[in-house]
Amino acid sequence: MSGLEEIKTRQRHMWTIGDYESIAEMIEDASKQAVEHAGIERGMKVLDVATGTGNAAMAAAKRGAEVTGLDLTPKLIEIAGERAREAGVEIEFVEGDAENLPYPDDSFDRVTSVFGVMFAPHQQRAADELRRVCRPGGRIVTCAWTPTGLNGRMFGLIGANMPPPPEGFQPPVLWGTEERIRELFAGDEVECSTLSVAFEDESIEEWMDRNERTLGPTVMAKEVLEAQGKWDSLREQLAALYSGANTATDGTMHVDADYLLAVVTPG
Repeated sequence: MSGLEEIKTRQRHMWTIGDYESIAEMIEDASKQAVEHAGIERGMKVLDVATGTGNAAMAAAKRGAEVTGLDLTPKLIEIAGERAREAGVEIEFVEGDAENLPYPDDSFDRVTSVFGVMFAPHQQRAADELRRVCRPGGRIVTCAWTPTGLNGRMFGLIGANMPPPPEGFQPPVLWGTEERIRELFAGDEVECSTLSVAFEDESIEEWMDRNERTLGPTVMAKEVLEAQGKWDSLREQLAALYSGANTATDGTMHVDADYLLAVVTPG
């Protein structure tokens, strides 16, 4: 197994150990923004890639679209299916790889991915797959954390404290730059905008405790570093990052995390 393929195995573990139902609630607005910018309408065929627990897929289905949600992690697919049933929307959820989509060319009117495809190890391969299954004149919409935003810096801190990545690894937050999006979808029409998601909690300490229990990258970092006696140092760095971004003045936490929303129109 190559180094980049090994990343997929780690990701399945990372997405399994986190509590992505609660995380999905925090980032739901980004999915609504993606669906709005995609211009999804009744009767359209929509594919949500790396759907997670189904935020964007459900938003599209509520507009009357024929929706398929695909994800690499069976646990997330199961949760997404339960959420869709509870919401009374019909969505086909399937296990699959963003780098090898199991659909013919030009199968969908719209393709979305919200904080999902950005984690595919082979970035150009994943972008090519999104483009391949989207019909000419359709739309591809992606959301990805920016490198300089709060979550981008959080990933940077974690990465700097973890074992080095394999050769050929490209940081997922590259998807959060307009330059990289234009490279990945060279020749297509691209429009980008920077938006943000607000995260709130009773305090920075409460937020850190929550992340240690629910946020996959943080849970995994703690698993690896605690045994080496290095977790406390990283935890302090992360707490300082959130404290520096906190705009609340009453002891609570309010931080904004920037993301890039890209709309690609294949030619």
